[in-house]
Amino acid sequence: FPYPQVMFTACELGVFDLLLEAGEPLSSDAIAAHLGTSTTGMERLLDACVGLKLLAVELTQEGALYRNTDVSNIYLTRSSPKSQYHIMMYYSNTVYLCWHYLADAVREGRNQYERAFGISSKDPFAAMYRSEEEMLKFMAGQNSVWSICGRDVLAAFDLSPFRQICDLGGGGGALARECVSLYPNSTVTIYDLPKVVQVAKEQFIPPEEHRIAFYEGDFFNDSIPEAELYILSKILHDWDDDKCRQLLAKVHKACKPGGGVLLVESLLNEDKSGPLETQLYSMNMLVQTEGKERTAAEYNSKLGAAGFGEIQVKRTGKLYDAVLGRK
Repeated sequence: FPYPQVMFTACELGVFDLLLEAGEPLSSDAIAAHLGTSTTGMERLLDACVGLKLLAVELTQEGALYRNTDVSNIYLTRSSPKSQYHIMMYYSNTVYLCWHYLADAVREGRNQYERAFGISSKDPFAAMYRSEEEMLKFMAGQNSVWSICGRDVLAAFDLSPFRQICDLGGGGGALARECVSLYPNSTVTIYDLPKVVQVAKEQFIPPEEHRIAFYEGDFFNDSIPEAELYILSKILHDWDDDKCRQLLAKVHKACKPGGGVLLVESLLNEDKSGPLETQLYSMNMLVQTEGKERTAAEYNSKLGAAGFGEIQVKRTGKLYDAVLGRK
């Protein structure tokens, strides 16, 4: 349990950013002075980061000097193109508060926003987006995930025949940007709630990126625009089986003949014996959403029931896998 909290705290305090900017190893006293912390607390934090292989230490005549490892330089500094800083902060300040009530979630079978934050748990995304600051943290966190996983799932199948793509729940647009980079002859429409679209336009998608457009709406209650391919990345795992069936039926109805749907999810083994990461993601869905992680067969069944055929599954060997169905 303490392992991630050590990493979260070092990120939040700016340890990895400071060591990157310094360009040389620093003592615990120097780091504490720069970051305004106690010397005893900082020394223990740095030593724990060494134990986690997030920092390296060198013993000199002047004392211990600390520096980043390659892992922390790439993934934990804010300036890195592959930075996971934002998702780390989201987990630290939001997700872990829900996990504190895991036993209650197991007893009740529902998310724990009410206990963690004193707000209604009936609409998970109203709870997630309970303030503009929380919404921004969530969007930035999701963008950081796609900076390292996006190309894997988009290249799992050859999507070049699809020129008109709709990214349902596309959020901050990192996956859409990966898509138009990988398939430059395609255009992507990000479909999301009006307030999400507004933030994406203002903070994440540059105005000169003309291959990405936006569509405001709630895909359960509003119409879905016609497209050749619909991307549902980490969407179905947020919802129960009925909501999944409802959404896939709407997507099939809107989809052009010959088009398809790409599901991006973390797939459980068919006997649900693993992978461990996916099992833990499913626990996270319990404390945060209405949904769960599923097997490839379960997604195949849902796609088939909605009218999609020629279903293919690709396990990427990374965090997320891809399932493609055709109309």
